[in-house]
Amino acid sequence: MNNTNSPTLKRSLSVKYLVFFGLAFMAPTTLFATYGVAVDSTNGMIPTAYIVALLVMLFTAYSYAQLVKAFPTAGAAYTFTQKSLSPHVGFLVGWTILLGYAFSPMISSLFLGIAMKAYFPSIPMYIWIILFILIITVVNILGITIAAKFNAGVLLLQLGTFVLFIAFSIKGLLNGQGAGTLFSILPFIDSNANMPEIMGIIPVLAFSFLGFDAVTTLSEEAKNPKKSIPRAIYLITIIGGASFIIGSYFLQLVWPEYQTFKDPESAYLEIAMYIGGNFLVSYMVAEGAMACFGSAVASGASASRILYAMGREGVLPSKIFGYLSPKYRTPVFNLLIIGGIALSALFLSLTLAVSLINFGALLTFTLVNLSVIAHYYVRKKQRSIMGTIRYLILPLIGASLTGLFFLKLDIHSLIVGGIWFTAGFVYLLILTNMFRQPPPELAVEEA
Repeated sequence: MNNTNSPTLKRSLSVKYLVFFGLAFMAPTTLFATYGVAVDSTNGMIPTAYIVALLVMLFTAYSYAQLVKAFPTAGAAYTFTQKSLSPHVGFLVGWTILLGYAFSPMISSLFLGIAMKAYFPSIPMYIWIILFILIITVVNILGITIAAKFNAGVLLLQLGTFVLFIAFSIKGLLNGQGAGTLFSILPFIDSNANMPEIMGIIPVLAFSFLGFDAVTTLSEEAKNPKKSIPRAIYLITIIGGASFIIGSYFLQLVWPEYQTFKDPESAYLEIAMYIGGNFLVSYMVAEGAMACFGSAVASGASASRILYAMGREGVLPSKIFGYLSPKYRTPVFNLLIIGGIALSALFLSLTLAVSLINFGALLTFTLVNLSVIAHYYVRKKQRSIMGTIRYLILPLIGASLTGLFFLKLDIHSLIVGGIWFTAGFVYLLILTNMFRQPPPELAVEEA
């Protein structure tokens, strides 16, 4: 626990920078990288799949917005479940959500390494990965304001990519390319689409929305967090979802014969070459590399704040995890640890990392939804008609949806995630002396 002379996190972020931060974490242009695999496995209707994913995420975004009003601390989902359900559940949620935040920089570094290796084959991929991790770690150590401004610049590049892609798409469609029309229901309703496959891909698409939850880890660095964080949560979810829906709509219109991709993993480059030639391909590859930087900075910052909250409470060794740099007021040791985890890109597979992230995110989303019920409906007795709708029915729908999609995760995700969860459970047993004592807790008023 920090004394009054210890450094604290600096309140400096407005709603604008919170939205930039969350959207940079989300990296909306990852739609392009994942589109080919998604459309190939479902035979179309990806915009509809994104609409369903957006609706699912809005229920969970609502729950995050309600809980951050009650617990505006850096611990985010960890603190929400700890205070609403139980300290033991809170610890396991904190342990689990670290999967998503800690491994996201690893995925970004791997994406960038692969792209740079393709353009500069004479330079080993590990050079790019190490250089990438050094840059994002330094940016985060220098302070959240610098990190937020860095992400704002990266996000503007991503928005420029969307505008450029849509402009080329409209030009091509008007010239008879692809479907030859700007308006069609086929991307949304297609008799050839495989509905079970479309529903099965929702958990993967839900991963694309990670970002709205990340801003809750910045509650102690936001101005007026009880108002600014909920606004940012809704804006990030809606803007990100709209980008995915609009982008996938034009992707499908421009190239309706999606079974003809040479390689689904690089399908977006085939589409870019078709409508915009080498210029659009080069621009999208370069912007994709910058998007990796933005996402890694945001996810690294989020992971370090959760570790900081757990270290400040003594759940993890406080001298390391609860330390803040007096100069930069950032959790330096945690950021170095996150950078070390990102180095696993040198030997871990992308499949393994994504499996861990999906497991951690959907399990955490389910428990955060249930935390709204426990805190407001059960403990605070908000049981009027409006209270029942807001604090029982809406979060219960959210929990049911995310719980359902958690159960639909592939067996690989469940096994790998289950191993990590079991390791956390064993550590909790040791920490609490076989549940004879509760894990340390942070008094909310301290934050």
